[in-house]
Amino acid sequence: MDYRTGLLLLTICWAGLNGQALESIPSTSVLKQTEETLSLSCRGSGFTFSSYGMHWIRQPAGKALEWIGVIYSDASETFYASSVQGHIEITRDNSNSMVYLKLSNLKSEDSAVYYCARYPQ
Repeated sequence: MDYRTGLLLLTICWAGLNGQALESIPSTSVLKQTEETLSLSCRGSGFTFSSYGMHWIRQPAGKALEWIGVIYSDASETFYASSVQGHIEITRDNSNSMVYLKLSNLKSEDSAVYYCARYPQ
């Protein structure tokens, strides 16, 4: 495989509103090769984390936002977009206000900016 076509630029972002924040970890760009695994974390603060479902959304360069999955507030259920079905896992740790995204067997189409988002009230 040509190394130039095997690399993905995966970036995560954070946003805050009225003292409520979601911080992505790491907060810098992540460079991965195809077929590798990406692990991202997101920490919530300023709200009761365990009361909200948490979503992961991504935006490939030059394209629209794409919802890729959600985990219920109590982690009882997860739902994933068909585009990532079979190579995504979303988990959470309410005691530490954390939600996690794991994408395995990365493909070139997984190159995007990734966002975590709280379910609205």
